Amino acid sequence: MANERRVLVYPDRDQLTSAVAKRFLSRTRELLEGQDVVHVVLTGGTVGIGSLAAVAASKDLAKVDFSRVHFWWGDERWVARDSADRNEVQAREALLDALDVPAANIHAFAASDEGVELDDAAVQYAEELRSHAPEGQDLPRFDITFLGVGPDGHIASLFPERREITVTDATVVSVRNSPKPPPERLSLTRGAINSSVRVWLVMSGDDKASALGLTLAGASFNEVPAAGAKGRKRTVFFVDQAAAAEVPDSLILPEY
Repeated sequence: MANERRVLVYPDRDQLTSAVAKRFLSRTRELLEGQDVVHVVLTGGTVGIGSLAAVAASKDLAKVDFSRVHFWWGDERWVARDSADRNEVQAREALLDALDVPAANIHAFAASDEGVELDDAAVQYAEELRSHAPEGQDLPRFDITFLGVGPDGHIASLFPERREITVTDATVVSVRNSPKPPPERLSLTRGAINSSVRVWLVMSGDDKASALGLTLAGASFNEVPAAGAKGRKRTVFFVDQAAAAEVPDSLILPEY
């Protein structure tokens, strides 16, 4: 059933990231057989970047024509362009620099040392998104959106009980006084994330078990933002055994 949430559980983080990499490569290859380009939204975090490193290490990497893949980010930290804290920098080191992908296909957020203000950077990214959207729309067709989930249930830079998770009239928001450092960030909105055909949430560690349990139990997205993430076709949670401690057996798929 479309929009049904399902959970895939792996024994540990390494097997989790390897499985995500395998699924990403096979799905992207399948998508490219039927469409000109694929749009992917990346996430940061240990397991998100670990998944990208697993893609880079895969023997199937060369089977995908990455010249036809566009990469976006769900959020970014408002730091200098070359800062190791940037999701972009980490993603480039883990995977993107190793790919034969045109520079124009990598859509990074602006950085704090480039002479642009935070709010203007949000507007710029929204315009970049619109420039790659079908006519009359604000967003590209996101085929796969990766999300990490914090122990507090946050996704991208949308934190619990914060204004940003409730925004419905924009695709990108600026974030100030973030409860997690650094304090200033940029993020896609929940509506932008949920425009994706597939949302893949990747989670590892026992500190994520409560957030995942609450998400699947139907918590409000204002209290647990991950509960508000839903792909138009698929919403899949790729998790390790530790993160799955509070997941009902009925929601766990044997395979995907």
